[in-house]
Amino acid sequence: MNILKTYLQAFLCFTTLVFTASCDKSTEEAQLNLTKYVNQYIGTGGHGHVFMGANLPFGLVQLGPTSIPQSWDWTSGYHISDTTVIGFAHTHLSGTGIGDLCDISLMPVTGEVTLNRGRKDNPDSGMWSFFSRKNEKVTPGYYKTHLDRYGIDVELTATRRVGFHKYTFPEAKDASIIIDLENGTGWDTPTEAYLVQENDTVVSGYRYSSGWADKQRIYFTALFSKPMKRFITAEKDERKEQNTLKAQRIYGQAYFDTKKDDEIDVKVALSPVSIENAKLNMQAELNHWDFEKVIADADAAWNKELNKIRIQTNDESVKRIFYTAMYHTMIAPSVFCDVNGDYRGADGNVYEKGEFTAYTTFSLWDTYRAAHPLMTIIHPEKMSDIINTMLHIYKQQGKLPVWHLMGCETDCMVGNPGISVVADAVLKDLKGFDCESAYEAMKTSAMLDERGLNYLKQFGYIPYDKEPEGLSKCMEYAIADWSLAQVARKMGKTEDYKYFSDRSKSYARYFDKESGFVRGLSSEGKFRDYFNPFESVHRDNDYTEGNAWQYTWLVPHDINGLVDLFGSKDKFVSKLDSLFIVEGDLGEHASPDISGLIGQYAHGNEPSHHVAYMYPYVGYPEKTAEKVRVILKKLYSDDPDGLSGNEDVGQMSAWYILSALGFYQVEPAGGKYIFGSPIIDEAVINTGNGRKLHVIAKNNSEENTYIRSIKLNGKPYDNYFIDYRDIINGGTLEFEMTNQMM
Repeated sequence: MNILKTYLQAFLCFTTLVFTASCDKSTEEAQLNLTKYVNQYIGTGGHGHVFMGANLPFGLVQLGPTSIPQSWDWTSGYHISDTTVIGFAHTHLSGTGIGDLCDISLMPVTGEVTLNRGRKDNPDSGMWSFFSRKNEKVTPGYYKTHLDRYGIDVELTATRRVGFHKYTFPEAKDASIIIDLENGTGWDTPTEAYLVQENDTVVSGYRYSSGWADKQRIYFTALFSKPMKRFITAEKDERKEQNTLKAQRIYGQAYFDTKKDDEIDVKVALSPVSIENAKLNMQAELNHWDFEKVIADADAAWNKELNKIRIQTNDESVKRIFYTAMYHTMIAPSVFCDVNGDYRGADGNVYEKGEFTAYTTFSLWDTYRAAHPLMTIIHPEKMSDIINTMLHIYKQQGKLPVWHLMGCETDCMVGNPGISVVADAVLKDLKGFDCESAYEAMKTSAMLDERGLNYLKQFGYIPYDKEPEGLSKCMEYAIADWSLAQVARKMGKTEDYKYFSDRSKSYARYFDKESGFVRGLSSEGKFRDYFNPFESVHRDNDYTEGNAWQYTWLVPHDINGLVDLFGSKDKFVSKLDSLFIVEGDLGEHASPDISGLIGQYAHGNEPSHHVAYMYPYVGYPEKTAEKVRVILKKLYSDDPDGLSGNEDVGQMSAWYILSALGFYQVEPAGGKYIFGSPIIDEAVINTGNGRKLHVIAKNNSEENTYIRSIKLNGKPYDNYFIDYRDIINGGTLEFEMTNQMM
């Protein structure tokens, strides 16, 4: 009996162990609920400029409120300091320093209103309403508010190409939903718009506009859950008893009788190509009226992407900052094609049934630094589409994208950042695109005569008396040239390698050894007479959103070369140390983008983002650890003003994600991720194809800032960086943390 009891106990124990192991495995494989950590208010204050509303990862639709103000802090259409709303638009930017979009806006109202944006000092001046923050709710893929003026509840959700509205009305004989094709953020101007009522539940149309995107076109179809009793169109505030209208600034108004708590749903599908394709997108993505299902699907889509990095930390604020940062990195690039593959090219022509998913919203001057290197790790399945989009843009406009928006080249910012993104993909051996075509696109883009490149070829640098912001342009071109040179070497193009490698050292022409700063240089080879390293705008503006203190370090591709210019490692380190402590007046014309200052280090703007990671190149990794920890702690928070500058389409957040994990890609291409100081205790990074990198930071704490030792798959790892291939191959990366400098 005792023997039987013993066997029975052993069997039950074994069964329990097997069951527990099975449960643990299923739990590990199941998606964690990570959307609960996303706080979309982070970055809605200060100068963060982030999008607020409902969307899917990388979706064409960003459906959310637009406010009355049209100034700089409302480039996304929303700011925490304001509680006005003029409508709920289907496209928004996130974190940019320039405004645009907020296209195809709907606004539910009761009573007759003035069809205008309006002013906050006059409630009758437009169709706008106040809302209260206490009635606002937002989670990834879902937004809710209440319009105080009209007593209407608003709920929003979305698929990739379709916005889904739920409006709950009070009792009214004059309830209506306004389709606004005039107002965006105020940074653009409609050039032509069209509306047509197709039947008592369908309205379609388009909006053409000129702004940052100079020739934007967006088409839509709207399907109402309840038949309209009447539909009118209007040109400005002149209402017309007709159901179709083509003009510059137009509105449509669908009228309904409503009882208390009557719900009217509206589905609005977008297309960059045509009304017909918008209908196709609607049928493919949202052929039902189950609002709750769309919310659940959106939450699942976000959780799937957020689960690509699972972190462990006892600091709940770090979880909120981290997963909100991940959310922000996946608002763009945005899908810019229809479900059948049709898309509008950079030449304005429609391309049918593309063999790749076309994207738009490429803020490349910002995102080449960290957002795209992060994508190569956690979104490798999207990289072929990203690169193919860029190569097709090259074929259609004659160069790789600089800052591409809604199929339009804005030529915003300086340099050739698209080259670095494509080069990075080639050097990392990413698949799904033609490398020879990629090389042709990079070389052609680098050899044009536009945007100061002609002077670079003529003088070997860009003189300040020939081109405004010549120094910044040349230093960014040098970064792109180095990236291209590495590809040339990889592909055996020896002459090109030498040419672009030599040209990548053009930054050295600006270095003044006497002052230890880069300075504007004339076509005669003389430094500008007037010089103040603190001023961010000189007489002819040598620096783009920066000053000499910040731009002297913009050499991520040739740090050893910069060290040589200083004369020794000691002088280099001494000057770099001083960057983080020296203070001075930026001048009355300083760009507001120069923010997040620690000394003259400006984390709020992208040219500084690699600087804290330069120390390991000269043997001082502990200094990087110290600086990175301060930046992570001081310049990020889970408050609305939790970003130290513009989010810049994911770049600010990508810096946080990579740095929190313990490494950051400094060189613009190739995949050398420099170690810093991880703030998470553990992370599991899904790098695709079933591979995962398990990051462990032993003895991690606020005091234990420094890395004592590193192991990769149990073996000592003595480099000051980890290679991209070691990351994506998976395994275990183990940091041993300490409070002692090593």
